[in-house]
Amino acid sequence: MRAHLLNDAFFDGLSTSMEGFETAETLPPACYVDAGFYEFEKEAVFNHEWLCVGRESWVMTPGDYFTTSIIGEPIVVARTRKNELVAMSSVCQHRAMLVAEGHGNTRGFVCPYHHWTYGLDGKLVNAPAMEQTCGFDKKKVALPRFKVEVWLGFVFVNFDLDAAPLAPRLTEIEAALAGYDLSHAEGPRPDPAAKLPWNWKVMFENNNDGYHASRLHQGPLHDFVPSAQSVFPEAAEGAAGYLRFNGTLHPDASFNVTQKALLPVFPKLTEVDRSRMTFANIPPTLSLVVTSDMVIYLIVRADGPETHEMDTGLLFAPGAMQDPAFEHKLAMNMAAASAIIAQDLHVDGLVQAGLRSRFAIRGRYSWQEGAQIAFNRWLTPRYQQTWKAMSADARPRAEVPA
Repeated sequence: MRAHLLNDAFFDGLSTSMEGFETAETLPPACYVDAGFYEFEKEAVFNHEWLCVGRESWVMTPGDYFTTSIIGEPIVVARTRKNELVAMSSVCQHRAMLVAEGHGNTRGFVCPYHHWTYGLDGKLVNAPAMEQTCGFDKKKVALPRFKVEVWLGFVFVNFDLDAAPLAPRLTEIEAALAGYDLSHAEGPRPDPAAKLPWNWKVMFENNNDGYHASRLHQGPLHDFVPSAQSVFPEAAEGAAGYLRFNGTLHPDASFNVTQKALLPVFPKLTEVDRSRMTFANIPPTLSLVVTSDMVIYLIVRADGPETHEMDTGLLFAPGAMQDPAFEHKLAMNMAAASAIIAQDLHVDGLVQAGLRSRFAIRGRYSWQEGAQIAFNRWLTPRYQQTWKAMSADARPRAEVPA
């Protein structure tokens, strides 16, 4: 970001994005395109927030592991021989080679470069030909560990070892999703992540935008969930996420040509659950699109000012995948979902192009964009508080109030 833009006036001006939709403004375009702002955002958001990295079902057996990355930080999640779930940097503490790729089951992590070997808990257990290196003690070497927490079957990590727990700040979202029993929902491991050429916030906003739905997606694949039936519950103070509900024209609506659930409905749903779609959001990484018979989860992983990667996964009611016709029914759902997703991806790319323009401004909101206000209210205080702290640290000591 140009130095003269990263100043008190810029961050004070973000407050208008937290107002009600009647008066609120969108975030400044620079928040989506500027490399300097992205570097600031790493500290303001990603270095201290809980980041979703996958599902606990991917690491159920001792020795299981998977890898991922967020803001360029390589991460490995593993199940130790003591059945402990751990999350660590996958960067070898010798010459920075990555010690793990992909996913699988292993006895430990061997750096392929020089064969330094780490246990599943990240501790260094072998370092060849280091006996003549002065002061080297392998007991003092380990892969850096992160905080880890499991919520409704999703694995979250936090680079900040002093971070407060996540679950107590998601009670409202957990209550809204109770009927889906997501801890026990089943689904395949997602396909390799898509690399998408737009800012992570563009993706997060699109996932939760009720305003565009009846317009961009107009037609038989989406008309059963009209934008006019969007509802935006007020998030509690300090909440780690927010909700959007969207009423449907009939119960058990689903994305396929029949507009009705084809797969088994989650068995614990209430009548209210079955008469709406639920959108649950735990920024900056996890967004859920929830219907009666299928949950689409999106793990959004920022990796640059104008790029991110996204893991797209599916969850179903227990036993649903055992139906001999499961793949055929799912194909009908995915044909509709894929058509809608393609429309979203097309406009997201065009939004990013527009945000680069000199003519991009801070726009205004419709009442059907309540989820964007909720996102701003989660995000903007983190920007402002971090800027305030950084500014105080940068001031000469004599100017800092006692």
